[in-house]
Amino acid sequence: MHFDAVIFGGGAAGLWLLDELVRRNISAVLLEAERLGSGQTIAAQGIIHGGLKYTLQGLLTGSARTIREMPLIWRDCLVGTRTPDLSGTRIRSQYCHLWRTDTVSSRLGMIGAKFGLRVTPRKLERHQCPEVLKNCSGTVAQLDEQVISPRDFVSCLASQHTSRILKINAKSGLSLEGTRSGHVDTIVLRNEHTADTLRLRPKHVVFTAGAGNDRLRQMCGLSDLVMQRRPLHMVMLRGPLPQLNGHCVDGARTRATITSDCDAAGRTVWQIGGRIAEDGVSLEEPLLIEHAEQEIQACIPGIDLTSVECATYRVDRAEGRTESGQRPEAVQILKDANTITAWPTKLALVPDLVRRIAPLIGCAGHPSHVGLPVDWPKPDIALPPWETARNWHLATDRIQRAA
Repeated sequence: MHFDAVIFGGGAAGLWLLDELVRRNISAVLLEAERLGSGQTIAAQGIIHGGLKYTLQGLLTGSARTIREMPLIWRDCLVGTRTPDLSGTRIRSQYCHLWRTDTVSSRLGMIGAKFGLRVTPRKLERHQCPEVLKNCSGTVAQLDEQVISPRDFVSCLASQHTSRILKINAKSGLSLEGTRSGHVDTIVLRNEHTADTLRLRPKHVVFTAGAGNDRLRQMCGLSDLVMQRRPLHMVMLRGPLPQLNGHCVDGARTRATITSDCDAAGRTVWQIGGRIAEDGVSLEEPLLIEHAEQEIQACIPGIDLTSVECATYRVDRAEGRTESGQRPEAVQILKDANTITAWPTKLALVPDLVRRIAPLIGCAGHPSHVGLPVDWPKPDIALPPWETARNWHLATDRIQRAA
């Protein structure tokens, strides 16, 4: 079976690229080894960043320059006036709040509007602040960064291309055959349930599998030393909590980034990232939870956590390697023979990544409607991290143990 493009990885980048290629009448198929969105996409907080957090040092960084156009693109897609049509994606919030702690360093935090960003903060009067932030002594602002449900986003895109998405067994049901390094002539897939075999002949192969890109590159004779991982240890709270989406800024860093959703039982869930998640990499779960509680109470004076449960999860941010080991300032794309390896760096940057990859694939060379077997396994949609976490700890239990 001949294809113009075979995409590995059913996260945000792979699904958006599949949609773009199909709309260009390019024959494409997407292969996913786990669940769609598993890994970085489903673990993301869902904020469509506009670059403000990258200007907190008072400089227009490369990261801010790259990302500042993205919120407008996403906003159009989310209302269905631009492709891909993401109007089926649930928007958790149309905006984020931005507030600062009342420390000397945090007085430098509320900057960035002068750099031509499309999303800039609007200072709120005290009566305009959400109830949960009314005890904050520092500035509170509103930032038009939308917050989406990553799971709904994945489901929305995947539902439009179900016939072109296949589940594979990456360990024992996949082999890449090529005549030279970086050139894939044939992709062989084996169905472990029926023993059926598919042989795909791709014009181009695109790796958008996040952390899985290193193994895929090894399989076709390419170096895996072009990727880096920057880990996070995220904290989740669930229980009687208010809805809150936003960033607590302290100096040139986001002390805490909080996003809200509801779990299957209707309980409010907070995902907590920012410096808390970065500092938590070196901490085991109990110590990180204790640290996070102290930080949240410092960031949100008066917050009551006594009836709240806590859990954590770890996730790696897989990216193209930089000399400093720090976050890349833009999307990263490597072209080797007929393979393309790509990392979007941030969820918000996925449209820019796809815009850059599509020309590398070019025009259609094979019929766009290739009859893939209808009985081949299909991947499910990944569950959000709060639905898969096993160890939840009551705040009241910790308080009693401390006493």
